[in-house]
Amino acid sequence: MSLDGESAPEFELPSTAGDTVALADELASGPAVVLINRGVWCSFCAEQLQTFSEVSYDMWFHDDVSVVPVVPDPLPEVTEMRDRYDLSIQLLADPDGEVCERYSGTEETSHGLTGKAATYVIDESGTVRYEDRSDTPADRTYGNWVRYFVRNGYEPPFEG
Repeated sequence: MSLDGESAPEFELPSTAGDTVALADELASGPAVVLINRGVWCSFCAEQLQTFSEVSYDMWFHDDVSVVPVVPDPLPEVTEMRDRYDLSIQLLADPDGEVCERYSGTEETSHGLTGKAATYVIDESGTVRYEDRSDTPADRTYGNWVRYFVRNGYEPPFEG
């Protein structure tokens, strides 16, 4: 089921910053990017998170965009992932995979319950304006592309 053009499912999850983050609160100040990750063990997820970490301040400062990564693991493991990769963005823990399931889905793998990697750009009204569900573990949307997508009025920036 695609969420493109639909209202984004609301959620509230614990953050590696020590607070709880609700999607509605993030959307109150501007667009949000929800990143569904496979798990703390996924190197492709870490690479994608690093690209968003590099542009997150610029997107927040100039465009009021919040980056909201969801990782289907317990908070201590998610915090260790943030620290291991020296991320400047905070990660949200979804140990039961409930949020992942409502967005892109989950699956049982040799690593246990994992999210199906996906990127969602959600506008200020809560509508999903961009959805990319990864076909392979390495298939990802990176931070710089999303930055230009938002700045280009939710249109692909490099077409035409």
